[in-house]
Amino acid sequence: QVHLAESGGGSVQTGGSLRLPCTVSGFTSTNYCLAWLRQVPGQERKGVAVIISDGTIKYADSVKGRFPISKDNAESTLYLQMNSLKPEDTGVYFCAADTDLWACRNGPALGQNAGTWFKHWGQGTQVTVSS
Repeated sequence: QVHLAESGGGSVQTGGSLRLPCTVSGFTSTNYCLAWLRQVPGQERKGVAVIISDGTIKYADSVKGRFPISKDNAESTLYLQMNSLKPEDTGVYFCAADTDLWACRNGPALGQNAGTWFKHWGQGTQVTVSS
C-alpha cells in the first residue's frame, strides 16, 4: 500500500525559506512521477514541481528558480526547498505520486486542476507566508 506523508510546513515572513519533506513508502514501480501541488481555499490543486523517474524535473513558472525539487532514493524522501517565499506561495502543499507519466511530461501536472492526474496523496502541510 502506497503511503505519502508531508511535514515541514509552518509560518514564515516574506523572503524566508522552508523545506518540505515527503516520505514515500510502498511505491514499487520503477516508472513514476512525484510531485508537489498547492491548494488555496476555493481553488483546485495546482502543480508546483514534478520529478520523473528518469530524472526529468519541471516547475510551474511561478516558482522557477526559487523552489528546487529533489529526491533522496536512499531515504525514500521527496523534498521541496522553498526559497524567497512570497505571500502568494501560501497554501496547503501536497506531495503526490503516480505511475502514469504523461501529465508530468506534457504539462497538465503543473496546471490548474493538476490533482486529477495523481492517484496517491499525502495529507498536506500548511505553508503561510506573511508580508
